[in-house]
Amino acid sequence: MAHNGKLKGKVAIITASTDGIGFAIAERLAADGASVVVSSRKESNVTKAVEKLKASGYSVSGVVCHVSKASDRERLIKEAHEKFGGIDILVSNAAVNPAVGPVLESPEDIWDKIFEVNVKAAYLLSKEVLPYLRKRHGGSIVYVSSIAGFDPLGLLGVYSVSKTALLGLTKAAAKDLAPENIRVNCIAPGVVITKFSAGVSTSHCSFGIKTIGCYESLLALPKEISGVVSFLVSDDASYITGETIVASGGMTSRL
Repeated sequence: MAHNGKLKGKVAIITASTDGIGFAIAERLAADGASVVVSSRKESNVTKAVEKLKASGYSVSGVVCHVSKASDRERLIKEAHEKFGGIDILVSNAAVNPAVGPVLESPEDIWDKIFEVNVKAAYLLSKEVLPYLRKRHGGSIVYVSSIAGFDPLGLLGVYSVSKTALLGLTKAAAKDLAPENIRVNCIAPGVVITKFSAGVSTSHCSFGIKTIGCYESLLALPKEISGVVSFLVSDDASYITGETIVASGGMTSRL
């Protein structure tokens, strides 16, 4: 999977990156020359992902990280710095959706959990990685949102709102960091074939996503998202910041 080495010398942290979209991103950035640190809440998943990437000859390390835990985030950042000498790229991919239901009927604890992981942890990671990006005199942050951030997906109400919040975080952070040559962008995937989206892609009618059942071409593979992220963190996107790239196979993408 070797590409053109456009990320040679760069160090990237990718959260929730032992499977699905996150793993595809880690694999692509590594193939493009970056040293990558993968993470997951389960040690067994981290071990498997690291072994698979190393088998391909990539520069990779991995740590257990629950992004809501400050000590885990600290360990993740420390691993990148000590193992590879710095940090240039943060891809915030971790997200949860512990329950489904109408947005205004969701319990408060569900709101708290989803926003703690999907939004607050993305903000905290960005804040905590900033000193390392500044040492490099620039860098790139990418948040993984969702098409649901533009057009809420049926019963995924709270999850959808959290993904909309990332669009705003992208804009606000990009304006703050542009003078420091730190770019902040976002990607909004459509329905990607992963374990996380299995409930949506296999039981779409119950979520009100009728078009998915009619047009299976709208379903994406994780690798179809990873190339967009590689572009955003590369010098090819040096004049792009504060933007959300929609990769949704034509699904509705306007607020």
